[in-house]
Amino acid sequence: MNLQPISNQPIRTALLLLAAGNSSRMGQPKQLLQLNNSTLLQHTLKETLAVPFFARVLVLGAFQEEIKAHPIPPEVEVLQHPEWNLGMGSSICTGMKWLVKNHAPDQVLILICDQPFIHAALLEQLISKKASSAKGVVASAYGDTFGVPVLFDKSYFPHLLAMEGKVGAQKLLSRFKEDVETVPFPKGNIDIDTPDDYDAYLREDWGYFDLKK
Repeated sequence: MNLQPISNQPIRTALLLLAAGNSSRMGQPKQLLQLNNSTLLQHTLKETLAVPFFARVLVLGAFQEEIKAHPIPPEVEVLQHPEWNLGMGSSICTGMKWLVKNHAPDQVLILICDQPFIHAALLEQLISKKASSAKGVVASAYGDTFGVPVLFDKSYFPHLLAMEGKVGAQKLLSRFKEDVETVPFPKGNIDIDTPDDYDAYLREDWGYFDLKK
């Protein structure tokens, strides 16, 4: 299913960062939780700026005004998704429509903002693995599964554009698992969805997240 880019042409990699949810289990915008001297979202944005993406799109929804009150790098396009409440699949579809229309990328890396150990080196490894692999998808591997951050080549764009509801990219990873390569992300299972998750992160109780899954 892999679609090879035209030879001798640079591969146009776009970033799609999803931050549109209402953090219902957290009770406050998890995008704005403090992470060292930054917020969770600002940390993620900073790491993406260290990677030479062709385009960067941030999809906002429920807390867009609160989030935009904090600095967002000018290199990042902000897309406001009015129907964010329809779910992550809807946010992916909305972001993909914008990217395809305005940037025509060859591949897209989908990222969420609740994994505090996201780092630029991991994103670069995903892109590098994609360039050396015959697979159409490169996902992050953690625990006994794989998921986001995940890189899809252009042959998967019709599937991403057709996404809807609350189902995210994991649906495609399960459906096309024979076309998925992986890159290790040892702390990828550490994500912050609830106050207990945040407390465990602050305590550096990594065993909590192993039991959570």
